[in-house]
Amino acid sequence: MKIGAPKEVFEGEARVAMTPESALQLQKLGYECAIEAGAGKGAGFSDAAYKEAGVEVIRGAAALWKACDIIAKVRQPNATELKRLTKDKTLISFFNPAANDDGMEAAKSSGANVIAMEMVPRISRAQKMDALSSMANIAGYRAVIEAGNNFGRFFTGQVTAAGKVPPAKVLVVGAGVAGLAAIGTATSLGAITYAFDVRPEVAEQVESMGAEFVYLDFEEEQQDGAATGGYASVSSPEFREAQLAKFRELAPEVDIVITTALIPNREAPELWTEDMVAAMKDGSVIVDLAAEKGGNCKLTVADEKIVTKNGVTIIGYTDFPSRMAAQASSLYANNIRHMMSDLTPEKDGQINHDMEDDVIRGATVTHQGEITFPPPPPKVAAIAAAKPKPAAPELTAEEKKAQEVAAFKAQTKQQFTLLGIGGALMLLAGLYAPASFMQHFIVFVLAVFVGFQVIWNVSHSLHTPLMAVTNAISSIIILGALMQIGSGSFLVILLAALSIFMAGINIFGGFLVTRRMLAMFQKS
Repeated sequence: MKIGAPKEVFEGEARVAMTPESALQLQKLGYECAIEAGAGKGAGFSDAAYKEAGVEVIRGAAALWKACDIIAKVRQPNATELKRLTKDKTLISFFNPAANDDGMEAAKSSGANVIAMEMVPRISRAQKMDALSSMANIAGYRAVIEAGNNFGRFFTGQVTAAGKVPPAKVLVVGAGVAGLAAIGTATSLGAITYAFDVRPEVAEQVESMGAEFVYLDFEEEQQDGAATGGYASVSSPEFREAQLAKFRELAPEVDIVITTALIPNREAPELWTEDMVAAMKDGSVIVDLAAEKGGNCKLTVADEKIVTKNGVTIIGYTDFPSRMAAQASSLYANNIRHMMSDLTPEKDGQINHDMEDDVIRGATVTHQGEITFPPPPPKVAAIAAAKPKPAAPELTAEEKKAQEVAAFKAQTKQQFTLLGIGGALMLLAGLYAPASFMQHFIVFVLAVFVGFQVIWNVSHSLHTPLMAVTNAISSIIILGALMQIGSGSFLVILLAALSIFMAGINIFGGFLVTRRMLAMFQKS
């Protein structure tokens, strides 16, 4: 079978669904590959590069659609492209099935199989095909770059001879893939970054990236993100009011706001109201990544950049991934290639459209003349942070005392057992060994016992720095070994030499480890 990628007809779209690199991988699955002439130009892939990768370059979209059994696209197909679908074809593309009734009916009438890349379920096995995450990652990064370009000031703070420059304050609303990408970019540029999400379980991820999570003084049982494929769920009116009140409090303080909040198959929730925009400082920037779904900001205009009366710039571009077309195309083409790999288990260049497979079934919106959207829930759990384990109940003073007594009794019993065994061994040795040996042996046994008790009861967090000093002190054994090394007995000389060698390792090794640990906490 032949798989082809036409040139995108959506105005301003520079991405392409097949790259020379992905074509090589598709050929290994047994497919022939084709590309419409000039389709990769906007992303920096020439027709010559495709030819070198063994891809047939076909002039004209109609000719490509006719020649190929599988069509891979980026943008939702328009009416003309839908008319080119036939019963023997498979279309893999973003399709927007929830708001594309005409397209769904056209695909059903044609009998073609349509796989919508935005419908790939968010389960572990499908991460490699998750085109929404791939594009959201790029959009989050690009949003910060666009914000910086329009902000006109430093992100990072600076202290110079000419004066002090404060760092920019960035608020990211929504800590999904795009939000986390924006957080990582903003913090790496030196901004003071805040992030908010209705899912409190993402707070750890936000804080691990150097941002501060914005908590609400509000208690509500939030829906588990896994129930909606890892996305946020709809909040109650009371929670929404508390959320908006927090944003109104932050609006005069932040310089840049990046909104990324989306709920599957719904219009984007309005989170940044007109009065919040009015409260922001002159020169502030809002980048609305939800503009295509209506926008999180009340004043957002899709595909436009506007400046309000109080000097706030609001960016509503819907083509952030296309503005980084080369990388976006590479990632999306890899998502397509992985989807084709699952569709071709035998690697024989023939599609096996297995509707029992969770991923394939979830992404399929029309199959053999039937609309199969919406899909049933996946059989496996979606990717989401694990619910925190319930905290252990607080013990009363009597219960704590009882636990300590029980632990003391168990430890004492163990110590008496060890001492009994040691005493028996010493008694046995005393029956045969000379008195001088027993004197040294008793000192040795006591040293071992005391040393074990001292080190064993030290907190784990103090082991390395304490052991370095303790090793040096306890290695006074070197003095005893040096005194014994002049003995006439070969066995004593050998043991003394081994003692000096091992004690030397103990001393220098302990200090070396400590030095390396301390170096980890020193700023370069």
